[in-house]
Amino acid sequence: MTENESDLARNQRFIALLARTEHVVRRFTHGLLPGGEGIDDVLQETALEAWRKFAEFEENKETESRGTSSDFACWVCVIARYKVLSYQRDRSRDRMVFREELLAELADLAMDDLQSREAELSAVEYCLEQMGEHSRRLLLSVHRYGDSVAKIAEETQRKPRRLYYQINVLRSTLLDCVRTRMAKDQSYG
Repeated sequence: MTENESDLARNQRFIALLARTEHVVRRFTHGLLPGGEGIDDVLQETALEAWRKFAEFEENKETESRGTSSDFACWVCVIARYKVLSYQRDRSRDRMVFREELLAELADLAMDDLQSREAELSAVEYCLEQMGEHSRRLLLSVHRYGDSVAKIAEETQRKPRRLYYQINVLRSTLLDCVRTRMAKDQSYG
């Protein structure tokens, strides 16, 4: 057997063993990296390392007729374990890693902010409902639809300066109503 034929046969053995055991190694790696982030990178690094060291695997298993796919899977899982540790070490250098207590505190703050935003939105909706139809429509046309005051003034045949004044009065009224509503909600809640 020539050297090329020997290399080709070795390549084919490696590919066949890797294909038969890939699902086992993937499950093993997924258990070490819950959430799945980085699994594909780790598996690729693991396969490359296994390929580089495949001759060592065959030498160690030569007395046992080149080793079974089960032996190969165990051997690759050991490589994968070290690749996972390396991945996690590199990741902790690349990113800021938070302690669990800090993450819990950040999550609590985010929930408080979300509840505050919901209360504000509820107050705005309540106050808009309290406005007259014409006033509400005028205020929303500027904010919701993005129409300019000049365009609205032209469409309604009003003077732009007067319309600006009216919209500013409506905004102030809405703001006062929202503040009052929020204060009431806080005193009851």
